[in-house]
Amino acid sequence: MTSEVLVYVNALIETLEIDYRLYKTKSHQQHPDAEYHNQALEQIRSGTYDFGIKFTVDEGNKYYKIIMMQSGNKSVHAFVNKNTGEVFKAASWKSPAKNVRYNLLDPTSRKDIYRKADWASSYLYAR
Repeated sequence: MTSEVLVYVNALIETLEIDYRLYKTKSHQQHPDAEYHNQALEQIRSGTYDFGIKFTVDEGNKYYKIIMMQSGNKSVHAFVNKNTGEVFKAASWKSPAKNVRYNLLDPTSRKDIYRKADWASSYLYAR
């Protein structure tokens, strides 16, 4: 079960990185007359732009911890239970919040998380 969950965690990380790239691209597109933004858009098109953000996964005893690294800083994006696939918002660096937000082993929930996931973790707030 753990390896299946890890596959889904890596797919979530890829989704988060794509969302951030789209976010940065759109923010540069909002300023089409500024040289800095035009240069950034050209770098994005050529594949040389440094987005400055990376998501990684650390494996603990019970959870996979999705970590966002940006400008030399690290923060916990989410926790995923290695056995059940349950996804939690981070309460702190070491522990998840109490309520399950999604489940990566449930196809409907997994589809929902991939559709809603954003790099800033707003999809993990209880609604």
